[in-house]
Amino acid sequence: MSQTSTTTQVPAIKSRLGAIMRATSGNFLEQFDFFLFGFYAPVIAKAFFPSENETAALLNTFGVFWLGALMRPVGAVVLGAYIDRIGRRQGLITTLSIMAVGTVVIAFCPSYATIGVAAPVIVLIGRLLQGFSAGVELGGVSVYLAEISTPGNRGFYTSFQSSSQQVAIFVAAILGYVLNESMSSATIAAWGWRIPFFIGCLIIPVIFFLRRTLEETPEFLAMKKHPTASEVFASAIANWRIVILGMMIAVLTTTTFYFITVYTPTFGKTVLKLSTADALLVTLLVAVTNFIWNPVGGAVSDRIGRKPVLIGIATLSLLTAYPALHWLVSAPSFGKLLAVQMMFSFYFGTYSGTMLGALVEIVPKHVRTTCFSLAFALAAALFGTFTPFAATWLIETTGDKASPCYWLMFGAVLGIIAALTVYRGGETVENREAVTA
Repeated sequence: MSQTSTTTQVPAIKSRLGAIMRATSGNFLEQFDFFLFGFYAPVIAKAFFPSENETAALLNTFGVFWLGALMRPVGAVVLGAYIDRIGRRQGLITTLSIMAVGTVVIAFCPSYATIGVAAPVIVLIGRLLQGFSAGVELGGVSVYLAEISTPGNRGFYTSFQSSSQQVAIFVAAILGYVLNESMSSATIAAWGWRIPFFIGCLIIPVIFFLRRTLEETPEFLAMKKHPTASEVFASAIANWRIVILGMMIAVLTTTTFYFITVYTPTFGKTVLKLSTADALLVTLLVAVTNFIWNPVGGAVSDRIGRKPVLIGIATLSLLTAYPALHWLVSAPSFGKLLAVQMMFSFYFGTYSGTMLGALVEIVPKHVRTTCFSLAFALAAALFGTFTPFAATWLIETTGDKASPCYWLMFGAVLGIIAALTVYRGGETVENREAVTA
């Protein structure tokens, strides 16, 4: 009786499709900028981190990319507690505001030749702001989508958090391709690389409008008590074990994603010696297949369970990563790069679509945003966004162009161990729909 009464008092989401689009719009901005930073890493290195050694300059650039990611766990805890206390809608508007500032800072920062050492410092500040907001953006959106999902379709709904990022990769890759075809390399290196960043700044007002019209989730409104910030922090610490296991499950998602999107253009151009157009076209096609495989993975895991999908994909990645990359680097070509990236795209999309639903379900409900965001932020900061740096370092140190596979294989091993631990008691439809407290 009381349950029915509570339900009627809470307004339902008017349009789930509209809510999905509004919630995921901020993901677009974040991943759009992240991809551009990775794709234009060589020219950004020359603009802000000049060095006689090209590899050293590139490592400095990827190092700043990674340092920004180290702010993710901080943002996950601070902003996650804010969202768990104040609400999903207001929290997602706040994260977008911080992210927008970071984007504008990087887009308009003068080069090293103009203002000297202040240039890399300003770029670092921009990346720190982006990392701080990104720490809870993905978690906040995933939780929002989970809370508006229909029964038995949580994996499918949450998968659109990741799918929305693929739209950003697609758009960014098209812009990069057009610029590459219409401008000389010298022009792009001098100032042309900034154009996509400026376009990112122009779409910020549109995304703000979409976020401001976002409805609060009925599940959050139905909660009788929302935890204070201190209660959220205490609960996150008390649940450190599930946060670590969640991080381990998410590692394969983050490492594979950054390898096939952010790092691929650099890998294709500087390591495989393919053309810029080839590397961009592969990345564009990867974004399309990523978009498709994410909801497929989420939907399949809704039907057969999270555990078999997580373990199955992680095992495939572990067994095929080295043979695939070894085959690619032995005689690089556009066709080979596309084939290998399509394989990794299948792994990433299917695993990611499943992982997001699993992570929402294994964290405590009352601090769902904080614990989800912290687990994912740790995976992204310590492993995912470190992938371009790790891949560059592995190739430079070992001399083996296929050596980035070891980084991906490590992520697969962590995923298998974590999934076996989390689901060691078995998995049923009931415990997929329930949240572990």
